[in-house]
Amino acid sequence: MPPQDAMFILGEDREQPMHVGSLQVFDLPEDAGDDFVARLYEQAIDVQDVAPLFRKRPRRSVTTGGQWSWVEDDDLDLEHHVRHSALPRPGRVRELLALASRLHGTLLDRKRPLWEAHLIEGLEGNRFAVYTKLHHSLMDGVSGLRLMQRSMSTDPSDHVDMPYANRPRPKRETEDDGGLLGLPGAALHTAIDAAGTLPMLLKLAQKALVEQTATLPMTAPRSMFNVSITGSRRFAADSWSLERIRAVAKAADATVNDVVLAMCSGALREYMLELDALPGSPLVAMTPVSLRSGDDDDEPSNAVGTILCSLGTHLADPELRLQAVRQSMLAGKEVMRGRSQLQVTALSAAVMTPLAVGTLLPLHRVASPPYNLVISNVPGPTETLYFNGARLEGLYPLSIPTQGQALNITVTSYDGHLQFGLTGCRRSVPRLQRLLGHLEDALTGLEKAYR
Repeated sequence: MPPQDAMFILGEDREQPMHVGSLQVFDLPEDAGDDFVARLYEQAIDVQDVAPLFRKRPRRSVTTGGQWSWVEDDDLDLEHHVRHSALPRPGRVRELLALASRLHGTLLDRKRPLWEAHLIEGLEGNRFAVYTKLHHSLMDGVSGLRLMQRSMSTDPSDHVDMPYANRPRPKRETEDDGGLLGLPGAALHTAIDAAGTLPMLLKLAQKALVEQTATLPMTAPRSMFNVSITGSRRFAADSWSLERIRAVAKAADATVNDVVLAMCSGALREYMLELDALPGSPLVAMTPVSLRSGDDDDEPSNAVGTILCSLGTHLADPELRLQAVRQSMLAGKEVMRGRSQLQVTALSAAVMTPLAVGTLLPLHRVASPPYNLVISNVPGPTETLYFNGARLEGLYPLSIPTQGQALNITVTSYDGHLQFGLTGCRRSVPRLQRLLGHLEDALTGLEKAYR
């Protein structure tokens, strides 16, 4: 098992489940009968050919030298992995989010392949939902979204298979790498790439310490989010028009992601002021970025780099907060510009190492946090999608709070909207749903500032 994947196995315990999830809300087809979800469940557990990704489970043994490896499960039980549930009345979004919160707080069984899918009926408005979770050791959020997208259709009349059904993959033409004789050249190229990482790290330090634009790990203030967590989760979700966010980005000469981060900054500021918990120094967010090249776009895996962003939460003015976010992100991107994927990965590893160590050791109790929270923005489908006639209305991501990082905000785009998923430790992040109202207020404040 690659070290980056094994990290998510090694760091997992009851308080720190290491799976990512997705809550998908569907409109029932107009001609759907009362048994539509039941028939969908029967179709789900009747899949005969399951893709290899969904058949492998982790194992550690003497033969692997005590290291984690993947083995194929010879006794896959789809009735264990696929569940059929119903919401209690009145079947509001509130009941749906409560169920998703509970499901997301339970560990996956390591004796089986590390995934689950829950078909949930009884949602008001002639709708149903699907909650899925997949261990982060199998793939990251970008891979998960692409897998989901490939399992749906833009045509409501299409019949499509379950996401875990095996699909033939087109073979790629590959160039001859020179066999064994090519290895020394490849090793030399890798060494040269790695050597280029040191000046990059020095450049980052110079920007942070002298120019005061980039942000280094371990410089974030202590906050209410950087505490020990429990295994219980609370999940809140809502969506915002991408058109509104793009209008602010255009007026401010910023990116959509800058505006998303500024929305989060404004919301976190107000939320923490309510709780009398706002630090005097700005919060720092770790923002993952995809490191995929065109050649590996469709490969399920973990390929993520990171930039640290100062959120400007100490600033009351929304325009100044957006400017602070924009400058911080520009500085982080400048450090990575023109670098190879290996060099960017090395820099990202330097940023993520405190988090990786923190999942194994309780460093948050004695050390300053490497950053205060994770805010991810994952591009999603741009067109309306259907699953066997059911229109996908909403697509909300659930992610991973960790020890010392009690809140995670993940955003994905879908069909002209940005869908926000807020996942927090139920005990450490009280009244999490209030952040949704603060996100709307933050966007409204930015719209007024750039009107």
